[in-house]
Amino acid sequence: MASVHHASRALANTKGEERSRGIEAMAQAMGNSFDDILEANTLDLETSRDMAVPDLILDWLKLTPERLQMAIGILERIGNLSDPIRRVMNASYQTDQSQTYCQLMPLGVIALIYEAFPELGAIAAGFCLKTGNSLILKGSSEASQSNQVIAQALQNALDEVGLPTGCLELFPSGQGASIRDLVTQNPYLNLVIPHGRPTLLKQVIQQSTAPVLQSAIGNCYLYWSANGNVDLLRHMVLDSHASQPDPVNAIEKILINQNQKTSALVTLLNNLKENGFELRGDAHLVAKFPEQLTLAAESEWGQAYLTKTIALKVVDCIESGIAWINQYSSGHADCLVTDSYQESRQFALGVDSASVYINSSPRFSRNPQPGDSVFLGMSNQKGHHSGMISLETLTTLKHVVQGNGQF
Repeated sequence: MASVHHASRALANTKGEERSRGIEAMAQAMGNSFDDILEANTLDLETSRDMAVPDLILDWLKLTPERLQMAIGILERIGNLSDPIRRVMNASYQTDQSQTYCQLMPLGVIALIYEAFPELGAIAAGFCLKTGNSLILKGSSEASQSNQVIAQALQNALDEVGLPTGCLELFPSGQGASIRDLVTQNPYLNLVIPHGRPTLLKQVIQQSTAPVLQSAIGNCYLYWSANGNVDLLRHMVLDSHASQPDPVNAIEKILINQNQKTSALVTLLNNLKENGFELRGDAHLVAKFPEQLTLAAESEWGQAYLTKTIALKVVDCIESGIAWINQYSSGHADCLVTDSYQESRQFALGVDSASVYINSSPRFSRNPQPGDSVFLGMSNQKGHHSGMISLETLTTLKHVVQGNGQF
């Protein structure tokens, strides 16, 4: 850990063009190792199937050529973005006989702890290098061979361009190298980012002595107003599940106003069934549609499915819907379908979530076009950061007070 810490100090003093050149080299190295990465991933998949790894993790683990090429494209785009480090910003106060300003600076050492998703390590490496941070990758054992080949390619690229040795390290995934061993490495570790199932996030949060940036997946709610359009709702639900490989903002729960038309609800249920969704509901809806819905357990309303499963519930008004969402949602992305401007404002102000989508699909993209941003994930916490995890999220503010020599 000490070597990674020292590398972060050296990396923070590099020029933006040096770090961009390193990211371009990493993208090229990933392309050169394309077949080797896919071969290693095939071996991981075979081993995981033999060990009866859950289908969800197998889906996250399986690298397709398209997924791998997408990761390379994200690296290339990060390399071309403007350098966020040492960007000057106005300070919120001034003092006599001096000038005060702020600069964006690296955090230091960041650890990414992730389940499957082999390409996520490469994407995180681009984020950290662009922002002048050292990175420690802690992948799950299911992806050990994929992670090893990817990390080796990235490290070779960084060595070739002369960036500090140790600014990217792969933490062992075997026995004797636990998550606790990594997340208790104070004072060297400045931020931990877990990405995976809620059980992983809970473990990291409970064990870490360093700050944790929660990267949330699933259990996003949608409130369907009595005047909301069923075709728009259908589009939002289907589109939210179309983000691959991890549909971060997938709508998994739908709250239905009690005055919604039965014909519109039947249309929605039939369409979701046709698109391969498993549907669950509260007691009222199950009694009304016994052939299409199974009863959702009370515990399910606060849990992410992370599959093509949706639970539906009837509520009497938007106030009840907001209260339910605030109690059971994961709190990172929740939605509203309505024709009422008053309801849209009430929902936007009342829902205690990082992001609110009104008559708009919450579909998550790491590399949205157009724009000048890329995103690592979504955060649902109130502390370090809330909402989209961008390059700027991995920086901190330094206040500089420049005196004029008079006193």
